[in-house]
Amino acid sequence: MKKIILFILLSCCAISVRAQANSDSLAYQAQRKKINSMLDQRKQKFGQYSQSLSMHTGIFGLQTKKDIRRSNDILMDIVKTDEDIFVQTKILLDYRTFQQTQVQTRSVETDDANLGLMNTINKLRTQNEQLKKDAETAAEQQQKTSQTALAVIAGLIIIVLLLLRAKFVKKR
Repeated sequence: MKKIILFILLSCCAISVRAQANSDSLAYQAQRKKINSMLDQRKQKFGQYSQSLSMHTGIFGLQTKKDIRRSNDILMDIVKTDEDIFVQTKILLDYRTFQQTQVQTRSVETDDANLGLMNTINKLRTQNEQLKKDAETAAEQQQKTSQTALAVIAGLIIIVLLLLRAKFVKKR
């Protein structure tokens, strides 16, 4: 019975840890997808920047101020995207650190719970052994009392029989 209860408790702990790990990994994966999509956007913007640098709409195939401004605007978009990527990467790394800390905390809590269960089991075993010893002592005491009572009853019967015989022999 104790083993079944212990098994059920450990199973419940394992299920809750696994369910939490799945939700954590989903959030982590979503963050990674977000960063990957931002990297794809950056790649596209860099392609636009390269294309804008090669555009020469001015007289004699020279770049105009408008071409340079367009290239600078695209370059500023790339810089903003890079800053956003850095921020999201920091969030991802912080999240990863948080996950690792959470796993360590859960591990410590699980170890503490297991130690508590082991201590309880050992305490119950000790109490069970003590109760068995007490039961054996009580059984021995009861047996001694029964033997003593039987001996007293047997002695009384013998005395009564001897008295009856003595009385019967006197009458004769």
